[in-house]
Amino acid sequence: MARGFLWSYVRNVALTLGVVCGTVLIAAPVTAQVTAFKQAVAEAAANDRDLAAFYQTTDYAPVWTTANATRRNALFAALAEADMHGLPSARYDVPGLKARLASANSARDRGAVEVAMSAVFLQYARDMQTGAVVPKKIDPAIVREVPYRDRQSYLTSFVQSSPQGFLRSLPPTTGEYTRLLAAKMQMERQLAQGGYGATVKAASLKPGAQGAAVVALRDRMVAMGHMDRSATQTYDAALQKAVQLFQIAHGLTPDGVAGEGTMAEINRPLESRLQAVIVAMERERWLNTERGARHVLVNIVDFSAKIIDNDKVTFETRSVVGADKDDQRTPEFSDVMEFMVINPSWNVPRSITVKEYLPMMQRNPNAAGHLKITDGNGRVIPRNQINFGAYSAKTFPFNMKQPPSDGNALGLVKFMFPNQYNIYLHDTPSKDLFNREVRAFSHGCIRLHQPFDFAYALLAKQSADPVGLFQARLKTGEENAITLEQPVPVHLIYRTAFTDAKGGLHFRRDVYGRDARIWDALSKAGVVLRAQQG
Repeated sequence: MARGFLWSYVRNVALTLGVVCGTVLIAAPVTAQVTAFKQAVAEAAANDRDLAAFYQTTDYAPVWTTANATRRNALFAALAEADMHGLPSARYDVPGLKARLASANSARDRGAVEVAMSAVFLQYARDMQTGAVVPKKIDPAIVREVPYRDRQSYLTSFVQSSPQGFLRSLPPTTGEYTRLLAAKMQMERQLAQGGYGATVKAASLKPGAQGAAVVALRDRMVAMGHMDRSATQTYDAALQKAVQLFQIAHGLTPDGVAGEGTMAEINRPLESRLQAVIVAMERERWLNTERGARHVLVNIVDFSAKIIDNDKVTFETRSVVGADKDDQRTPEFSDVMEFMVINPSWNVPRSITVKEYLPMMQRNPNAAGHLKITDGNGRVIPRNQINFGAYSAKTFPFNMKQPPSDGNALGLVKFMFPNQYNIYLHDTPSKDLFNREVRAFSHGCIRLHQPFDFAYALLAKQSADPVGLFQARLKTGEENAITLEQPVPVHLIYRTAFTDAKGGLHFRRDVYGRDARIWDALSKAGVVLRAQQG
């Protein structure tokens, strides 16, 4: 491509600008410089399809190496803040770029550094807008479709915009990202001042306790912002309240007792919390797209499901999510809820049928008697007609189904956003699990603590009497569906660090270990923890 461009360009220049009837015009040296620059750009961009296409459409005009420094200054200013956003700044090699610019004395050198700057710009733009690492390469259960933009469009839009304005538009504009960024900066300042201080040298502490461990606990509560400075050496009412606030902020049972589980979270270092915030910022970039004025947000590790209307939580309930076992962890993705099914049947997933129920029925044909066995046409097959011992998990030809009932595994309602992962939200007869602190028990679907109220909140947008509408369908005992007139986006996320609207910072346990793997990937990419003075 570069050679063809050069031959064509030189021929045209010779005919129209450089040579007339054998006489070399005075413009020839300038023309040669332009030609050399464009050849260098073409050669340098040849291995990047998007860069090559962009420069072809602009006739190889420079973006960065013009006399006007506005664009390159804006880029360097943005790159200087990459660390602030938790991006791998070393990836952009700013010192190297500046050195190449300073030493680019020939047209060819300028053409090469021109393309190098565009390549860095494209890398930075994508990193800032949609994430520095690729989620599906980190964990196969992070199946989120990241809203990547066309790379060529970045350059096209940039040259048509205010440089500073374009670069400022790249990060997520959500309140969550803004608050996480502020929290990160505050934590970096605190890290420079020693973090949370000494750890508490005790397995657990209760109100009334005294001594050095209580002083350490007090100091950490002060450092974390859960209580004002105090000279107390006793686990008094003020310290108990501080521990309760800590527990609320960390998804723990707020009893005010620093038991073993609470103490483990109290003693986590600031560096660990800062890593969680940086990972949350990266995750926010993966979801950098319109989420819907009304949407459902399920934070897997917060064990919660929320309805969000215009950035405000209008309904919230507890949830149970997938167990931390292979094939049971709840995946992360977004889809659209289209309808709810009242009095649902449970079509037992194939994996559960052959891994859990088939071995039971091989030992006792009448096991799991609440489930019906059906053939491929949906006809019920009596159990006495089946030799369960004759089949393996691969050859078992039947399906299993539980008809609608109060004891149905899906409860009395399920909320459908049809997806290839067979994940949905639903009721459950196992209400006791909602009182647990860690609620990872399902096969992957999300169980709701208050499914009826969740249904009423959804139906309120299309019915003057959502309770009456729902209950009338429920009383039939028959399986039936209600279509949502306005489908609702559903986002299944995993955030071990998140904020509330007032700026409060919350942390949750990394139940599946996903955030640890994301941090490892970010660290390998070059993201580092910073301690900032002032």
